[in-house]
Amino acid sequence: LIVGLIHVSKHLQRHNLTVSRLEYPIQGIDVSNHNGNIDFAKVAADSIAFVYIKATEGESHKDKRFARNIHEARKAGLKAGAYHFFRKDVDGKAQASHFIATISGVKTDLPPVVDVEDWGNSHFTTDSKTIENLIAMITHLEKNGLSPMIYTNKSCYRKYMQKHLPKTRLWLCAFNHPRELSDYKWTIHQYSHWGNVDGIEGDVDLNVFNGDSVLWNSWLGSQP
Repeated sequence: LIVGLIHVSKHLQRHNLTVSRLEYPIQGIDVSNHNGNIDFAKVAADSIAFVYIKATEGESHKDKRFARNIHEARKAGLKAGAYHFFRKDVDGKAQASHFIATISGVKTDLPPVVDVEDWGNSHFTTDSKTIENLIAMITHLEKNGLSPMIYTNKSCYRKYMQKHLPKTRLWLCAFNHPRELSDYKWTIHQYSHWGNVDGIEGDVDLNVFNGDSVLWNSWLGSQP
């Protein structure tokens, strides 16, 4: 997600973690405009099963490659979903309405995601206000028939999600092997910001689904 942009910092360490496809066969990526023009046919041929694509941010920003990316990804046979970058200082209902309006009528295969991070976000918004806005966004999405998942890291999970949205599905960003994350009930795990995948120039975020192909197909079938 947007946190993948942090690889430009000279002060951050690359975490070169490898996750076996035998152990976690359902692997995916997430992309946005910053990944440039993507050849999704090559992505799919590189044993990637799913892709999350940035749609919106805040209450007005739209990712300019969203429509093209979602269409081309599904055309290539990838299971595709949309995500929204959550702004801590922006009204949650307004953000939900913007996300809904953007993805309305767009065919997707995966549940919508709200990307919750401190990185690149307001440093002046209190945790209580952040939680208020986040709950408002999740609630409005649910009232409109969507069953969202939250993408976040360990720190933000503890601050914003663990006590306040315990029933919302989790997409966890952590530079750990998936086996080390048994304390978290995660559905998707992002384990690297520095992956190499055919069809994408430069680094890309790498993810795994928590289960085998049988569980994966069952999970896909359960999505509204």
